[in-house]
Amino acid sequence: MAPLPGRRDRVSYTGAMPTARVVAVAPGSPAADAGLLPGDELLTLNGEMVRDVIRYQIQADEPRVELEVRRGGLEQLITVEKAAGAPLGLDLASAVFDRVRTCDNHCPFCFIYQLPPNMRKSLSLKDDDYRLSFLYGNFTTLTRFTEADLERVVTEQLSPLYVSIHATDPDLRARLLRNRRGATSLRWLSALLDAGIEVHGQVVVCPGINDGAVLDDTLLGVLDRFPRLATVGVVPLGVSDHTREAEMRAHTIGEARAVVGTVDTWQSRFLDALGRRLVFASDEYYLLAGFDFPALDTYDGCLQHENGIGMARTFEAEVLAALTGDVVVPTGVRSGFFAAVDGAPAEGYRAPRTTAVTLTRKVEARPIGIVTGELGARVLEPLVPALGERAGVAVRLVRVPNAFFGGNIGVTGLLAGADVAAALAAQPDGDRYLLPDVVLSRGRFLDGETVAVLPRAVEVVATDGAALVHAVSR
Repeated sequence: MAPLPGRRDRVSYTGAMPTARVVAVAPGSPAADAGLLPGDELLTLNGEMVRDVIRYQIQADEPRVELEVRRGGLEQLITVEKAAGAPLGLDLASAVFDRVRTCDNHCPFCFIYQLPPNMRKSLSLKDDDYRLSFLYGNFTTLTRFTEADLERVVTEQLSPLYVSIHATDPDLRARLLRNRRGATSLRWLSALLDAGIEVHGQVVVCPGINDGAVLDDTLLGVLDRFPRLATVGVVPLGVSDHTREAEMRAHTIGEARAVVGTVDTWQSRFLDALGRRLVFASDEYYLLAGFDFPALDTYDGCLQHENGIGMARTFEAEVLAALTGDVVVPTGVRSGFFAAVDGAPAEGYRAPRTTAVTLTRKVEARPIGIVTGELGARVLEPLVPALGERAGVAVRLVRVPNAFFGGNIGVTGLLAGADVAAALAAQPDGDRYLLPDVVLSRGRFLDGETVAVLPRAVEVVATDGAALVHAVSR
């Protein structure tokens, strides 16, 4: 292939190389002014063949960006002049342009193995890609991590990262991951921490396997080997009706209480040794145990909020602040590099929901039903009287059992459209129904349904306390 006119130090390539596909161009943006169009494939930026939005962002931040573009099978060079750091104005089809590094573990507790049949393929992708850990907060086991990955993470300061630990005993970790590399891959965690990378860890507790004395040993291992971890979240095993793993089961109340007790004990030890709590039990553990949630200020900033740690207390604080007229800044989506990535598509909990209903006029006073999962209902229940007082009408919870997944799955974010529809069908017509947007991703429930299938009209409300207070106050 002949070089393009005016191109210097051009990167040559052969075969099927990674490309970034443009899905939208912001009107009036530097990219639009330069003539970029939806459907264009970006081959190189400033002579570099970029494999993900991280490198894309680094090159796109330059005041002069040369883009090698393929359009309709033809290649051309487009130059964009702009202020340094200003976004190009492109929306891209994916965050990773080459192949996502998939997971080669076979963890018996993996929720992907517990999905009902015939679900969308996108929901069945198991990734173990450190880039998605950096961009979206996904947890990686590091079993596919390499020396080259470490060099890139350190050089480009890709921080924070999120690492699945589960156990610090090598043999047990290999058993839990069903991967012999699980016994040794935590050496990469040590290397990351030695290089000053911020890392958050997670332990999924499987009753009878890595709880009890094993959990004690794991947290001792954290203190001994990984004391520079930013946080460690301890979360319970989720078991759907579709699991095929006989030894995977839900916690008993006693087991949940024992885990909370172990975490409390180790928080005190970490405070004494490190001056911070480091380890935190998820909100679900307190619900399973029947315990009150700890005070919000004991979560040390709720750095694993999106992992369900401190979420309940944060939501409560947002509701109470909004009810008293205080300014509320919603908590939850972690800040950092992702917020500045021009063009990266939102995925997972960042995916666009359905646009919340915004009414500028006061709606007719009608009873209000707040749609929620069974665990969410236990968080909301103490707040209902105050919400009803603010609304001036009866406010109730519409609890939705999760028949789609079954098992012990009770979090609101995993509700399917069919289950919400069944619960609403039993509710009176004419009331207002508030649906939290956390149940939707790109406007669809997990089972692919949309709000159009629901038998009652709903108002989609952002999943934070201030938005809920605003909604009931209309």
